[in-house]
Amino acid sequence: MSFVASLEPEAERIWDAIHEHPMVRGIGDGSLDEEPFRHWVRQDYVYLIEYNRVFAFGAARAPDLARIERFADLLSETVSTEMDLHRSYAAEFGIGETALESTEPSPTTRAYTDFLVRTAATGSFGELIAALLPCMWGFNDTGRRLAEAGLPDHEGYARWIEMYSSPEFTELAEWCKELMDEVAAGAGEARRERYREAFLTSARYEYLFWDAAWNGEEWPV
Repeated sequence: MSFVASLEPEAERIWDAIHEHPMVRGIGDGSLDEEPFRHWVRQDYVYLIEYNRVFAFGAARAPDLARIERFADLLSETVSTEMDLHRSYAAEFGIGETALESTEPSPTTRAYTDFLVRTAATGSFGELIAALLPCMWGFNDTGRRLAEAGLPDHEGYARWIEMYSSPEFTELAEWCKELMDEVAAGAGEARRERYREAFLTSARYEYLFWDAAWNGEEWPV
């Protein structure tokens, strides 16, 4: 059994919980009030900034030229293209660039991104991959499940589903799974357990990220 296959029972449990979350279900059927989605869009912008740092660490810690190039490409594409697309998408929901840039990370966003960057900076290359994987795998799983049920009439939500169920994003998720299996294949049991822990922590934060947006999470004091 591959390492990623060994993760599937826990991963599917968390993906199921995400799929059943009222916010995700509301995106799927188009009934979600836009306010929690605006909260999600703003927090996701903050998340993407820190995600870029993880890609930079990935390039720095990669063990060979091909992987250095791949992470450098991901960093460049995210900084130069994905961030612009996110700003454009946010504008459709009435969120201007100034509002995006002034977004304060919620407690969950701060905790999740701090975990990712700390893992990338202090953990092994395999732990970095394991911590990245839930974002790609989880969003692709969610997008594909929602797409299979049919797109909602709400154009913004339909576009979100199309983005994360697209062949391009599916290919990215599969690449990360394959890379995880390649790195884990040569690792001992203790190291693989650290990979598993990093994966599960990020996967749980993926659920909490949705829940925080649904509840409009802010710092209480």
